[in-house]
Amino acid sequence: MDHTGALIAIARRTAWFMDYLRAARELRLQSWCVGAGAVRTLVWDALHGVQNADALPDIDLAYFDAFDLRPERDAELARALGPRWEAVNQAAVHRWYPAGAESGLVAVAPLASLAEAIATWPEYATCVGIWLDWNDKLHVIAPHGLDDLFGMVIRHNPARATAEMYRARVAQKRYAERWPKVQIITT
Repeated sequence: MDHTGALIAIARRTAWFMDYLRAARELRLQSWCVGAGAVRTLVWDALHGVQNADALPDIDLAYFDAFDLRPERDAELARALGPRWEAVNQAAVHRWYPAGAESGLVAVAPLASLAEAIATWPEYATCVGIWLDWNDKLHVIAPHGLDDLFGMVIRHNPARATAEMYRARVAQKRYAERWPKVQIITT
């Protein structure tokens, strides 16, 4: 099965998601995507036969700008997009992502691209981003593929999160309550 084609088809027929992509595109960033939980919610709601953008707690704009690492830039972009948006320059993650047992996080070396950053997100099913070019063509960034996303599998990606952080995220997100078909792989 062509998961990329299926993801693009789901995104295209989901008005709220296309609206988010169009809004993000207006920022004219060189390298960006809407990703993580927004994409997971898009797909898993579709696979469960529901569509509820209001249930999305936030919309993640990931972008890569190695020339402007100011934290204020993230806040400026989020404000420009509106409520519920979070903007994170993936080129700056190594500056603010503390490591250590007390934080539950793994140290992050400086990243070279948006795709490399996406590859480090906490669960493989959410290591996915989508962006919209000026010709209205959708592009998918999925460094680990789309099998976990479409298989509805939550599996720990140890690149950036410890096993403890992963377990806490699974408990906090309560995936199985919202999406009963989800399979959670514990560590």
